[in-house]
Amino acid sequence: MKAQVFRGVNQLSYEEVPVPDLAGDEVLVQVRVVGLCQSDIKKIRYPLYQPPRIFGHETAGTIAKVGSEVTGWQVGQRVVVMHHIPCMHCGYCLNDNFSMCDVYKNITTTAGFTPSGGGFADFVKVPGHIVRNGGLIPIPDRVSFEQASFVEPTNCCLKAVKKAAVAPGQTVLVTGAGPIGLMFIMLVKYFGARAIATDLLPSRIEKALSVGAEAAFDPRDPDFVSKIQALTGGLGVDTTLLAVPSDKAFFQALDCTRKGGKILFFAEFPDEVEIPINPNILYRREIDLMGSYSSSYRVQALAADIVFNGRIDVDALISDRYPLEDLSAAVEQAIAPTPETYKILLYPQTAE
Repeated sequence: MKAQVFRGVNQLSYEEVPVPDLAGDEVLVQVRVVGLCQSDIKKIRYPLYQPPRIFGHETAGTIAKVGSEVTGWQVGQRVVVMHHIPCMHCGYCLNDNFSMCDVYKNITTTAGFTPSGGGFADFVKVPGHIVRNGGLIPIPDRVSFEQASFVEPTNCCLKAVKKAAVAPGQTVLVTGAGPIGLMFIMLVKYFGARAIATDLLPSRIEKALSVGAEAAFDPRDPDFVSKIQALTGGLGVDTTLLAVPSDKAFFQALDCTRKGGKILFFAEFPDEVEIPINPNILYRREIDLMGSYSSSYRVQALAADIVFNGRIDVDALISDRYPLEDLSAAVEQAIAPTPETYKILLYPQTAE
């Protein structure tokens, strides 16, 4: 089969690799579509992992083979592949910190080499632990593979929205109107709150408004904070979701978030970035700082329901489609997006 193999920083090799062998409790899925995630780009562009590896984890496809011990799954079924499933019984899992679980971090889907997601390949192998514990999600007939590939990123965003306790009637500031920011806007609206968005690109400001933001601004506007105050009766927003790794965005969030409000870090910052803050700002204004990383098993069923039943319009997020062979070009476009670049999807050659 063909796969995009990570051979070193900024080195992707589209090459022939063996189809993974299956153990009795494993399942092989033919990849029909896989989304390109910012975390994939980070892994490709920075020296974070030893090569060789095959990345990709926003995967939807068709079951091509099942191990002899597998029950409940048949060849030909259309499925979303979740690349991590927690153990459910460690100290982290018992406190709903599923993404901190060692099993969650270390058992993942693979297309060969060190298991690393494996969606950037013709076929991906799903380990028995993931097969047995809800990591395969059937795709309804009415739902396309493209739409289904959004279940995993929807889960990640939904986890953050839930952690921030976004509720009807609240106002939420979303910094950045890329694909993640746009999904946040949709989810905020779905939960009955109103979203205000920011972005540096006029096209993305317009896009934010088209998917449901009540207002959207260029954060460089010198009157930005006063406009937020005007929209919130002088209080400020209830919650800010930081969907861009910008210290400037964080300090604007402090200016825009009300006393007793929340600021949630969703985008991953470069490790060398440090943000100085006077702790009395948090103390006196009772601002909660929080982070949200990866997905949550707790919201997996709800994420699938939201996507499969069209409760948010994931089709509106898709801007570009590339054959898997052109992954390098897709990465370059994501790094230097055009005004109309949002979510990029990739397709193995074997996909129909």
